[in-house]
Amino acid sequence: MSVHRRPAGDWEGVRLHIVTGKGGTGKTTLAAAWALALASDGRRVLLAECEGRQGIAKLFDAPPLPYAERKLAVAPGEGMVYGLAIDPEQALLEYLEMYYHLGRAGRVLQRVGAVDFAATIAPGLRDVLLTGKVYEATRRRFGEHRPARTAARISVDGKTPADGYVYDAVVLDAPPTGRIARFLNVNAAVADLARVGPINRQAESIMTLIRSPMTAVHLVTVLEEMPVQETVDGIAELQRHRIPVGAVVVNRVRPEVLPSDLLRTAARGRIDTACLQRGLTKLALPAGEEIAARLAEEMTDAARIGVRQRRLRTVLGETGRPMYQLPESDVDDIARLYVLAAELRAQGVA
Repeated sequence: MSVHRRPAGDWEGVRLHIVTGKGGTGKTTLAAAWALALASDGRRVLLAECEGRQGIAKLFDAPPLPYAERKLAVAPGEGMVYGLAIDPEQALLEYLEMYYHLGRAGRVLQRVGAVDFAATIAPGLRDVLLTGKVYEATRRRFGEHRPARTAARISVDGKTPADGYVYDAVVLDAPPTGRIARFLNVNAAVADLARVGPINRQAESIMTLIRSPMTAVHLVTVLEEMPVQETVDGIAELQRHRIPVGAVVVNRVRPEVLPSDLLRTAARGRIDTACLQRGLTKLALPAGEEIAARLAEEMTDAARIGVRQRRLRTVLGETGRPMYQLPESDVDDIARLYVLAAELRAQGVA
């Protein structure tokens, strides 16, 4: 595999891409497409999920992902996407093994249920472990010690990239917008509680990465009232926590087929049905009054959707974030991921 580094489009220098969005907006699908876009032209990208849903495996029609980095898909230009389902319990055992050499002791804790107990009495611990694993994968370099049970075997034709990073980028399918700021800021609270020692240093290191230009949080939405408002609120909350906001990805955008003046007229229901009948007649189509009236009603509904889309797009534009727009599609298989990835690349993602 080539180790050539190509420019990363709009996100040159960003190594950690965090994808969030309101439920039902296509967040996981867009995270997968984003990873494919970044992996194009020989790049290596890790696509990770942290909610235990195995959504990534389902998208790529693959078996459930274990707590181990596995080859998932080949991107255009011989790039490679690896997949990882992060499990908090396994992440803790790995942490104990890597930093404290407590591999056997960690397995004892697992058998007696201590890990689940700790996560229950300290709910924030789960997010600490999840973000810690993402931090480790993002900063991992060739030659560093890694537990063999989790590390991906990556071949670079015997050559080590100049920057030494195992992955060119990491894409995280993160929790929904309503929880994303709390999820990413959890280590700031940990650092405040543990003011000295290794826990403090680890938490500070994670927050340094999350708040750095190496990270961008991208928000997926659709042009509907609630998802758009949640996106705007999410951006404001991330900014309050000094977490870098990336792009707004507008999914399932319907094409506009009318110019602005006709769109507004149609949305008001001012459609000349007689004119419609004449047009249908010229096309040798059924042109009765009832047919024309129904067609006018459908045009009005479509126009109102178009007007709403324009208004909500303006609201999103006022956030000042780069915006990508992806079309609505009936295709729902792995081929759609590649189509979306190509569209993202065409709009400048990579």
